Amino acid sequence: MELPVIDLKEYLAVLNGDPSTEKPGPEVIGLCKEVSRVLRETGALLVKDPRCTVEDNDRFIDMMEKYFERPVDFKRQQERPALHYQVGVTPEGVEVPRSLVDGEMQEKLKAMPKEFQPATPEGPDRKWRYMWRVGPRPSNTRFQELNSEPVIPEGFPDWKDTMDSWGYKMIAAIEVVAEMAAIGFGLPKDAFTSLMKQGPHLLAPTGSDLRCYGQEGTVFAGYHYDLNFLTIHGRSRFPGLNIWLRNGKKVEVKVPIGCLLIQTGKQIEWLTAGDCIAGMHEVLVTDRTIEAINRASEQNRSLWRVSSTLFSHIASDAVLKPLGHFAESPLASKYPSMCAGEFVEQELAVINLKGSKGEP
Repeated sequence: MELPVIDLKEYLAVLNGDPSTEKPGPEVIGLCKEVSRVLRETGALLVKDPRCTVEDNDRFIDMMEKYFERPVDFKRQQERPALHYQVGVTPEGVEVPRSLVDGEMQEKLKAMPKEFQPATPEGPDRKWRYMWRVGPRPSNTRFQELNSEPVIPEGFPDWKDTMDSWGYKMIAAIEVVAEMAAIGFGLPKDAFTSLMKQGPHLLAPTGSDLRCYGQEGTVFAGYHYDLNFLTIHGRSRFPGLNIWLRNGKKVEVKVPIGCLLIQTGKQIEWLTAGDCIAGMHEVLVTDRTIEAINRASEQNRSLWRVSSTLFSHIASDAVLKPLGHFAESPLASKYPSMCAGEFVEQELAVINLKGSKGEP
């Protein structure tokens, strides 16, 4: 199955970023309904945003490849376990896939048809991750550790500009998709974006060493969902992402050049009372990854698989609860009101990123 590509150009042109625009026309409403339908049915969406170029993505990945290629001792200087690894670097072997620790999830996996079952990881994820905060944080918050100052590695003079530039562009794309999804779900246009203001958004690229772990079947990110609102990725130079549709079917994602991939997280599931569920996914070495490794080796390019991932969040002190008509859903009681920051801390504790040890 090929995921449909939604071009954001039409929505941007019609609304032109003007908050006073009350009612988009029928064509744009139709596009918004398509966004909400695809998110509901697949948990994933491909978009084209004219503000996010291939060159932007390449510049970001080039820098992150150089960083991840640095020695382990250098990278661990940017490690902040006391802050739940929510800023700085998370070494490989720290993030634990939910499928290893969630008994209920394990039972569901056993009931899946064999062809749709995820790969079984042997332990914690074999990937590094770098967390970089994007956007303003609240001056007063109950969740200070989730809103901490960023960590900048030495020897990367363009680090802040590159991270901020790509991060802000991806947040801008997420905000447009969030508006379109809200309209498509029959909610006010700003139903989601108003809750995102000053959220602990994180640009969180991963790095996986394909020289060490380039064998087919190696799991980089075990079967899991994201705990945040919406996750967005630029195109990776090495494929390997599988997603599960709402009907349980496993699909390998192919991101066209110039497109961005958006995935649903647990917070949008909460806000829609399960009408839109958090998308399950995994990253591993596939036959297509091996082909990309061989091409990169021939061209003497980096063999670190970098994902240009950004986690958008609901603000830590905002309340997570089913919105609008979703509050009347028979499933609404499964999604009790709580602060988003409290929800994040509970989730981090399960996957080993809280306290002295330390993904969304």
